[in-house]
Amino acid sequence: MPIYNAPVRDMQFILHDVLDVSASGLPGHDELDRDFTEAVLDAAGKLATDVLTPLNTVGDHDGCVLENGVVRTPKGFKEAFDQMKEGGWTALDCDPEYGGQGMPYLMGLATGEIFVSANMAFNMYQGLTHGAYSAIHTHGTEEQKQTYLPKMVTCDWTGTMNLTEPHAGTDLGMLRTKAEPQDDGSYLITGQKIFISAGDHDMADNVIHLVLAKAPGGGESTKGISLFIVPKFLVNEDGSLGDRNAVSVGNIEEKMGIHGNSTCVMNYDGAKGWLLGDLHKGMRAMFTMMNEARLGVGLQGYAIGEAAYQNAVAYAKDRLQGRAVTGAENPKGPADPLIVHPDIRRNLMDQKSFLEGARMLAFWGAHQIDRAHAGQADAEGLISLLTPVIKGFLTDKGFDTAVNAQQVFGGHGYIEEHGMSQFVRDARITMIYEGANGVQALDLVGRKLAADGGKPVMAFFETVKSFIKENEGNEALKADFLDPLKAASKDLQAAAMFFMQNGMKNPNHALAGSYDFMHLFGHTVLGFMWAQMAVAAQKQLDEGKGDATFLNTKLATGRYYMKRQLPATAAHLARIESGADPVMALDAEQF
Repeated sequence: MPIYNAPVRDMQFILHDVLDVSASGLPGHDELDRDFTEAVLDAAGKLATDVLTPLNTVGDHDGCVLENGVVRTPKGFKEAFDQMKEGGWTALDCDPEYGGQGMPYLMGLATGEIFVSANMAFNMYQGLTHGAYSAIHTHGTEEQKQTYLPKMVTCDWTGTMNLTEPHAGTDLGMLRTKAEPQDDGSYLITGQKIFISAGDHDMADNVIHLVLAKAPGGGESTKGISLFIVPKFLVNEDGSLGDRNAVSVGNIEEKMGIHGNSTCVMNYDGAKGWLLGDLHKGMRAMFTMMNEARLGVGLQGYAIGEAAYQNAVAYAKDRLQGRAVTGAENPKGPADPLIVHPDIRRNLMDQKSFLEGARMLAFWGAHQIDRAHAGQADAEGLISLLTPVIKGFLTDKGFDTAVNAQQVFGGHGYIEEHGMSQFVRDARITMIYEGANGVQALDLVGRKLAADGGKPVMAFFETVKSFIKENEGNEALKADFLDPLKAASKDLQAAAMFFMQNGMKNPNHALAGSYDFMHLFGHTVLGFMWAQMAVAAQKQLDEGKGDATFLNTKLATGRYYMKRQLPATAAHLARIESGADPVMALDAEQF
């Protein structure tokens, strides 16, 4: 059975030695001292290791079952969900007015990583609920908030998001679900939605669906779409549950992975719903949920990679195979462990250097969200710019990490005994849902670069430039960290300039290079994250503080990323500057 242990030491380093969260001046952050965050993360880690990790294989093997219109989750899931609720984990960063604990978003994300690594399919039930909670909290009426949020904070009621239809995936302007207004102010929702994660299950008393539909007078494009709250069970005025609504599960999708999560076909047959937000402005309300979900999916990408990596390291240290080329390192045994071989080291270092950089990026991004919540406008522009990068780059590389971890096992990674194939299968969906990564790249180049006159991307460049200037006197870090970061930033700026100079003449020049640009941006941001971690680690070493072994390991891992991974920015730039012609050279019939 696969193992998992929460990387609390690394999380603490990011929270306190790099971000220095308790001194940030943001509301609620002064309470995040080392002892407090360590206690929270340790408790989350214990729940993950003792309860959720053992259920991961069970969920993969058993899956969810539709019986007489009711979805049954795998054995042990309901009991684990009850423990999650009783521990207050579902309410960690929710509004105290509705029963939440009011912690910063950053702490919700940190514990979320732990739960995803342990059991991604299980954590999706509360993850989707949190997204629906956020949409209602931001756009709902006071009555809607009082009706739904207290129960959603505790996950006594869970939530979903219903966008996709059989004929309409990313192109939501094509959706056909209808909303007919009623005299009492409600709407009757009719249509079918597919790929609905956590669409129904037996772990909560009610499921609150957020459904995109078209109401009369909205027109045919996405501008005519509205968002509706459609509960599985209607809610009486006193808050008790009433009649079953006209919404049902048509089928549970047969999937490649995340078998423990009920991905449903949902049928709405005149189901009673209530408008959330403004009429014909549903996309604005839904994107509150979508943007949160995209950051959460980026986290899923590297969190699954973390679990896979931990198992690969354990196997590489234990599995005896061949001899070190420089002489036997296990002379009393029949062979040396795999980890002595340079190619295994390369594989593991690829994984380790990505994962630690990705964690820093996710935490840094969550910190920007907390800054935005505190009214710091620059943070909102920055996290909006980086959301497609976090989602797209971290899931692409997170999947690669899971595959690389599986590779360490050789043939044993391909059979089910060690559980490595589940990590690969589960990670694969992260590149697809909540906006496929190609769409993320198009969003980055087509929308985010030019947003607000280009101020967010220019602010990012300036932030990197200022960081390099502030630390350029640090000779211990200049050659290994600052110079490579400067080169990567120049590559990123050159790519953006190419789009500006050529994209207007021929938009295909920008679109053909968008995926490379997303990865170029991703590598540059991770280089920036590693440089920040290096400064923090070197500072502690210079002052004789901290765990020297940990800090030197951190620096060595960062050097690996800067030397072996960050140079990929030059290749991405070369592809971008080749323009659209090589991409568009063939007619459709020639494929």
